[in-house]
Amino acid sequence: MALTSRLKVLAISDRLIRRNPLLYRTIQRELAAFERLDADRRRKWQLHRLRALLKIAGRSAYGKRAGGSGFLGDWPILEKASIRQDPESFSVSPRWLTVGATTSGTTGTPLRLQRSFRSVVAEQVMVDRMVASAGLNPLRCRAATLRGDDIKPIGDRTPPFWRIANGGHRLVFSSNHLDRESATHFVAALRRYRPDVIFAYPTALEQLCTLMLQRGERMHVPLTACSSEVLSKATSDLAREALGTRIIGYYGQAERVAWAQGDPDNGYYFDPTYAVVELRPVESDDDADTYEVIGTGLWNRAMPLVRYRTGDQIKAPRGSNAVAIAEGRERFTTIVGRDNDYLVAPSGAHLIAINHIPRNVPHLVRAQFVQNSVHSVTLLVIATPGFDDQSRRQLLQQASVKFPPSMDIRIETTTQLFRNRSGKAPLVIRNLDGGT
Repeated sequence: MALTSRLKVLAISDRLIRRNPLLYRTIQRELAAFERLDADRRRKWQLHRLRALLKIAGRSAYGKRAGGSGFLGDWPILEKASIRQDPESFSVSPRWLTVGATTSGTTGTPLRLQRSFRSVVAEQVMVDRMVASAGLNPLRCRAATLRGDDIKPIGDRTPPFWRIANGGHRLVFSSNHLDRESATHFVAALRRYRPDVIFAYPTALEQLCTLMLQRGERMHVPLTACSSEVLSKATSDLAREALGTRIIGYYGQAERVAWAQGDPDNGYYFDPTYAVVELRPVESDDDADTYEVIGTGLWNRAMPLVRYRTGDQIKAPRGSNAVAIAEGRERFTTIVGRDNDYLVAPSGAHLIAINHIPRNVPHLVRAQFVQNSVHSVTLLVIATPGFDDQSRRQLLQQASVKFPPSMDIRIETTTQLFRNRSGKAPLVIRNLDGGT
């Protein structure tokens, strides 16, 4: 993991892994050819890839137990818990031929995943196609990142709060250092760098733009791309005012089983080249139908996940054609949830990427952060019997990367997490003025 973190800073990792010359152009051409197909041939293209993936998935230990065939409907719905309990049973490639990944998701439930090199490149092609749709050259443009990167100790309040990466093509900020006092340095760095695109978590983008407008600051950035949280219309409008930018929201998961992109004004669409999406009805009201997203990724043959229950939901106008939405032929309105996963520091900074903290902690099943004060946070942990002092120390060490020294964190084991009105147990509960 340490080696991977260092490689991310180097341009060579971009060229040899995410934009591997043996794979990148091939995938680009394949997706470009898909765009020229009519609706019937697109379905046949997707079905051909799906059958190939199901055949591979059937060779995994899980596939053999599930008795999965070449017909998607014969496979059971796959729950997150099944992967968490036995990730190796889903792998069909030697570990040394894959890229490892870990996620805690939005519920604090860690998952260990494996990705094929081809799927890593395909993911990059998807991002690059999105950037190119705004008239930018993804191989040459300058990008700034306002996501969950940790550039320096959170208690270090002296600039710079950023670093240059990818041979000068990326300026990576430590969003958790952004507050009223440091905003001057953030804005000055952006003006000097003049990015063509900003990749951001919506919460970080909202805070940056709010602080800019409070100071009467504006600039122009051609494109802003948001992911990992819901992009609200209010945040979108705020970004356009402060950055004069075109804004795109895109949706995906570490499990790589669905991709959608769009914006709050025009809606979103699923990309059928990325995955086969199924929409399970949840509820309907006078204005909208709500569906749960179940996805089968088409690119990761190292750890193929079939009919994976993402836990995410979308809303579509009442009476919409769910099949057409799943196939990417019609748009949906928004993705439900995936917001408010931040804590508030005493300085007012929004501490994001909190879901990184429980990663790789042994015997941790689920986690939840409860904040009743800007000076303290309680971390509730559901754990197996092996959770011990060493596990606690690891949790505290990983939390110290995100939390300033002025914040206390207390770990409590429990058998029950707090739930909201919809019955979900969110990763973060903020009991502050204006919090949730």
